[in-house]
Amino acid sequence: MSRYHLFQGYGVELEYMIVDRDTLAIKPIADELLKHELGSYGSDFVPKDSFGENGIVTWSNELVLHAIELKSTKPESDFSTLEIAFTENVQRINSILTHWNTMLLPTAAHPFMNPLTEAKLWPHNNNEVYEVYNRIFDCKGHGWSNLQSTHLNLPFDGEEEFARLHAAIRLVLPILPALCASSPIIGGKYTGLLDMRLQYYKANQKKIPSITGSIIPEPVFSHADYQRTIYDKIKKDITPFDQEEILDPIWVNSRGAIPRFDRGSIEIRLMDAQECPAADLAVVTLVIETIKALVNEEFISHRDQMKWNVEPLAHILEAGVEKAEQAVITNKEYLKLFGSEAGSLTAGELWKHIFNQVIDRDDLKRRKKDLEVVLNQGSLSTRIINALKGDYSITSLWKVYRELSNCLVQNRLFLS
Repeated sequence: MSRYHLFQGYGVELEYMIVDRDTLAIKPIADELLKHELGSYGSDFVPKDSFGENGIVTWSNELVLHAIELKSTKPESDFSTLEIAFTENVQRINSILTHWNTMLLPTAAHPFMNPLTEAKLWPHNNNEVYEVYNRIFDCKGHGWSNLQSTHLNLPFDGEEEFARLHAAIRLVLPILPALCASSPIIGGKYTGLLDMRLQYYKANQKKIPSITGSIIPEPVFSHADYQRTIYDKIKKDITPFDQEEILDPIWVNSRGAIPRFDRGSIEIRLMDAQECPAADLAVVTLVIETIKALVNEEFISHRDQMKWNVEPLAHILEAGVEKAEQAVITNKEYLKLFGSEAGSLTAGELWKHIFNQVIDRDDLKRRKKDLEVVLNQGSLSTRIINALKGDYSITSLWKVYRELSNCLVQNRLFLS
């Protein structure tokens, strides 16, 4: 099978909640939605395009029955076409969901669901993996059953491309919450953290710490070293909990960026789901162009990128989980990675600096208007908090999140 080289195509995955149209309460009917199109219960549905060919967007199930994933069927490079396809599929799903008086809701966390009483796990094909996870970690808490993310898959072909891509991605991960945080409200309350989804992500598998590590991947730059340093450790640690050997260390690995050497890609998992495909693809485009600039050594050499250990990067990520774009970065060496000589910057200011360095790329020029909303008004979490104005009542939450559902179906950004 031929492989994609660096930056030749990208896999994008967007996750959404299914909720009641009137109350916004979650509705665990993803299996019924898929059955409506497939004719029987199944995990994946690929709608046909106008020519009768398989479309560029696939629908897939998730761990819980109130979540559905839309993903690019294969790697894509034309994000304008992909954005249209995502939007059309959102609208098609919403049309089908009217049968149950339900609809899709964006963002990375439902604002007032109670996962302990409301969450239902996927019960159909391939559910043996979910059953093992549930037995080990109890998957009904917020960190398992109340989170939606955007995944970005970047290709590589061979060891050299992997080393360059992995080194660059590691350096971008700590500041992703500044662009992507969208989970400030959990259980009807402001949690005090702008990226609560990542806080749960960091902790939900703490029973087996080697699965997530410190979220920031270790400085490992070959397949053999990755196997020895990470996969072998995970395999050893999960064995006492998985005597049937159902879990595979390759996909159990839950760091913030996951290499898949079998298919030649690295999946970034630290991005909260945004309010609409336009927002997701604007953020993804800026992330890609930043990684591309690092891979091309426009800011700093590849050799110097490889020298960064986990701890200083994890420290910056920790601040981002709490404050997103408002997190202050005082590590001058980190700021220099992106060509800044400042003594300190907020993560939001750093992204503005990066944006100005890479804005001449055509793909970013097309996303400029949407990115300016994020860079000037703040992450979606900040815009949600500003819109709520300190009122976290169900009525206030309903009003703001109902507007977010409108943003999704109309494919427009949420303005605070």
